[in-house]
Amino acid sequence: MSQSKPLLFASEEMYRYSLGPQHPMGPDRVAAAMSLAQHFSVLEEFDIECPTPLNTSHLQLVHSPDYIAATRAEVPSKRFGLGTEDNPISHGLSTVAARIAGGTLAAVRAVWEGRAPRAVNLSGGLHHAFADSMSGFCMYNDAAIAIQWLLANGAQRVVYLDLDAHHGDGVEKIFWDDPNVLTISVHESGLYLFPGTGYAHEIGGQGAEGTAVNVALPRGVTDEEWLQVVHAIVPPLLKKFRPDFIISQHGADPHRSDPLADLELTIDAMARAYRSVAVWAQQFAGGRWVALGGGGYRVDAVARAWTQVLAAAAGVELAASSRMPDGWEGSPTLGDEGACAAIGDFDPTKVMAEKPHAALVQTTRAIFPYWGLPAYG
Repeated sequence: MSQSKPLLFASEEMYRYSLGPQHPMGPDRVAAAMSLAQHFSVLEEFDIECPTPLNTSHLQLVHSPDYIAATRAEVPSKRFGLGTEDNPISHGLSTVAARIAGGTLAAVRAVWEGRAPRAVNLSGGLHHAFADSMSGFCMYNDAAIAIQWLLANGAQRVVYLDLDAHHGDGVEKIFWDDPNVLTISVHESGLYLFPGTGYAHEIGGQGAEGTAVNVALPRGVTDEEWLQVVHAIVPPLLKKFRPDFIISQHGADPHRSDPLADLELTIDAMARAYRSVAVWAQQFAGGRWVALGGGGYRVDAVARAWTQVLAAAAGVELAASSRMPDGWEGSPTLGDEGACAAIGDFDPTKVMAEKPHAALVQTTRAIFPYWGLPAYG
């Protein structure tokens, strides 16, 4: 029997995933989101659990033994992407990363086994990690580990949806040749942004063509353009693929204030998409959904975005006009001034693309024929 409340996996140790005091991947991002969600009484809608760190055998669902050993070594090895300028290693980071991965696996397992209707791990979403190297601030690929566990425990088809500003390259590469995993990444083009991949023509390996879906957006994409792309790409593919489970990654760096990306989104548009994902999980995956955090490097925006992720998972409404706590450094309201007036028109049950964006045209031309769907443009 499913419990009525969704699960949230969190602990003080998970908040300490940090690559240094001057590094953008700081420990205050998740803690700030939890504090803000508490302020708006969203945490009351969840049962909160502290996960255990993944053991070596679970990490090896994705990562090589040599890489796992290297992450635990006292001296970092640049051969495995450790100890570089992007990925400086601090003592104990591997233990924190293993607990974060444990949170995502526990979330997926609880939903798959029917012990929770939905689950969230804001510390998760470390989507750049590869099987044998650290990349893009990410040590263990928690989403990929959870997907491998699902496939080993009865799931036939799994969707990984990535709404981070950066291409979800690690998850995509791990399942590049697997037709049972559909990866969808909507991100700023690799022409401008790390990791320099994720173009429309990257569609999956032999025998899995059409299961790697990439929308590479230009700089300066607006609320309306981004929402159009998400709503026109995702539901038709979900309807065709018929997933048993959806794992979504909600990096907050598409926000217009983020220092490491160049998109022009408001919290309001991002929150609209989160609520659409919740609807799509019900409509296409029997409600089986786990939401993860990810990137995002302006604490104010991350906290506001992830509070809305939690609200979407809990099924509660938070008005964009809601006032922030006294003393909050950042926006005075939960939403943003200047948000697209048409945000409310984006209905998750309808495909929204009357005047398709060029990136949408490119991706649908590359992908939709494999699914018997008409491309735009």
